[in-house]
Amino acid sequence: MTSDRTHRPHRVVVLALDGLLPFELGIPLRIFGLARDDGGRPLYEVVTCSVRPPGPVRTDADFAIMVENGPEALAGADTVVVPASYELGPVYEEGELTEELAAALARIRPGTRLVAICTGGFVLAAAGHLDGRPATTHWSSAAHFQRLFPEVRVDADVLFVDDGDVLTSAGVAAGIDLCVHIVRRDHGTAVANEVARRTVVPPHRDGGQAQYIERPVPDPQQSSTTKARAWALGRLGEPIQLRDMAAREAMSVRTFTRRFREEVGVSPGQWLTRQRVERARHLLESTGLSVDQVAREAGFGTAQSMRQHLQAVLGVTPTAYRRTFRAELSTACGE
Repeated sequence: MTSDRTHRPHRVVVLALDGLLPFELGIPLRIFGLARDDGGRPLYEVVTCSVRPPGPVRTDADFAIMVENGPEALAGADTVVVPASYELGPVYEEGELTEELAAALARIRPGTRLVAICTGGFVLAAAGHLDGRPATTHWSSAAHFQRLFPEVRVDADVLFVDDGDVLTSAGVAAGIDLCVHIVRRDHGTAVANEVARRTVVPPHRDGGQAQYIERPVPDPQQSSTTKARAWALGRLGEPIQLRDMAAREAMSVRTFTRRFREEVGVSPGQWLTRQRVERARHLLESTGLSVDQVAREAGFGTAQSMRQHLQAVLGVTPTAYRRTFRAELSTACGE
């Protein structure tokens, strides 16, 4: 680990635009602001700025916020976050930046990571940062987004898209999911899980999970699948059959599968695989277990099976993931 003198948190600059949604503006500070290293030091510094000199910025509520930094703050950012706004004007209507916004964005250094929450993606697209890339936005704006920016590969069915140095999310809660995902990507599952625990949000929702679930809140007269999920999480290293999960809720397999998808947005099998991938990631990051041992502990049975699943989800093998993650963590910590 690094000494206090050399420790420099990753600088996140949040761009506050007129018409912003206060909830979404607060997501980066809340999530990144809670991330700490083993010594309790902040891993991120979060700064809010405006496209104008310091002063008030309108919100979509009955109050304004006072922003103490102008656009010059963007020049020192390691990551720039653009939350949603209801007053994007020509950006939303025509796909064109205003002179003021274009001048502010021009201050961002090449190589800076760019993040958009909800309709903040319109700003990145209008600036050309999403050309030829996959991206998402709130499902209700996705069709308009695609018409306005035909060169962007819009996916309206996911919570967020991680395309390396440019990341986009759907609205509101999906912004939380994306920021927790970034913490996990930067510093591993242990740090991300602690942030999620302190924020009282799920530690992980897969970016590919559906944005819009027809019945996201189960009928109070119906049973849920909560007990079955808790039961499965407690024994990921063991064989788990769909019928066993259904039996925990006293449902038929067909009813359980339908109810599970209504509540979670994916099938039980997809959910279980994702939980095992997350378990494997945690063990690869935090233990010295061999790949074979990790595969057994995570419930994949064999190293080959785990390798196939991690390759499909993360794009890397278990060995490469462990090596890359530890190298990135050492760099982030100044080692």
